[in-house]
Amino acid sequence: MEKIRLEIAGEYYNIATDNDLEYTAQLASEVDEKIMDIVRSSGRISVTQAAVLTVLEYADSYKKSEANCENLRSQIQAYLEDAARAKSEAELAKREVARLTKELKSAKTKKKDD
Repeated sequence: MEKIRLEIAGEYYNIATDNDLEYTAQLASEVDEKIMDIVRSSGRISVTQAAVLTVLEYADSYKKSEANCENLRSQIQAYLEDAARAKSEAELAKREVARLTKELKSAKTKKKDD
């Protein structure tokens, strides 16, 4: 675990992380930017209130991403089931073609013999 010192909204935080330090610094930078954008856009809001609004926005985004992922998982599962069904149907059709080909060959042979 590595340690990094981050500045977010004018406060410093010493963080221990298993993530890449550049990645962690980038996250902190994005959070800082978001908080400060909210503070600047509304001169009457505190940094704490802006932080809460930022967390709510990120939580909303996370929940929506989770729902989208679940939707994609469901779609992929449906596609896999469709593919398995199509493969089974193709195999049945292939066997039927082989059976009919054999039947046709037999009929042609029988006709020659007559």
